[in-house]
Amino acid sequence: MQSYIEQRVMEISSYILESKATVRQVAKIFGVSKSTVHKDVTERLPQINPSYAGEIKKILEQNKLERHIRGGEATKKKYLALKV
Repeated sequence: MQSYIEQRVMEISSYILESKATVRQVAKIFGVSKSTVHKDVTERLPQINPSYAGEIKKILEQNKLERHIRGGEATKKKYLALKV
């Protein structure tokens, strides 16, 4: 694996651990696609650092469970903004 890919994987992983950010948020911040972020943390990270991979998996699962709440909040915010 290329060193720049390993470096990106570790930076993304560290960011997710610190901020509990979603895949979409991380992709926007790091300037890569959601698919790249997902592949980095689900396929590449376990090869590089298995202990990080377990922690990241827990965060991603939690984000997945909460996504319907975030979606509802975004919709609410959108329509409140249209009323004003």
